[in-house]
Amino acid sequence: MAVEVVYRSSRDPERLFMDKAEADRHDKMLELAETLADVLQKAVPSLNETQVEEIGIFMAKNRDAFARAFKNQPEALGELFATPDA
Repeated sequence: MAVEVVYRSSRDPERLFMDKAEADRHDKMLELAETLADVLQKAVPSLNETQVEEIGIFMAKNRDAFARAFKNQPEALGELFATPDA
């Protein structure tokens, strides 16, 4: 019988990870997404809960591109939807 160590994100208990660092990254991404969703809801009250949640997760998953864009590299946002050359 083999023993397998798995890690679970505290913010996403259904998701299992084989690596603690990966679980920690996922947890931090979800924490950032939640904070972004809160800010977006206050800034744009007309957005519904699902919309702010999806936008928050999208921004958190792509935080590097947004960080570069906010540091005078707006073209970094173009990478988000760029299709790789075939």
